[in-house]
Amino acid sequence: MADDNVRMRIQKLLVRGDNRLKQGADAAKARQSYEQALEVAREAGLEDSVRPLVELRFAELARLRGGSPPPGAPAH
Repeated sequence: MADDNVRMRIQKLLVRGDNRLKQGADAAKARQSYEQALEVAREAGLEDSVRPLVELRFAELARLRGGSPPPGAPAH
């Protein structure tokens, strides 16, 4: 049950970041949500499964900024 709560919290943080971008909020706020999701995953031992999702979002933030994706981000 606790694992389900952690997964729900991670999902909510990822969706919050996505929604912030869709609503035109500062990209830094979206990034903050993604970083929080990764931290929660790290604490729960789920980092390996969540990191690829967060890295995709970081790459999208970089693309929106017109910069290059962070190291280790998948190429599109």
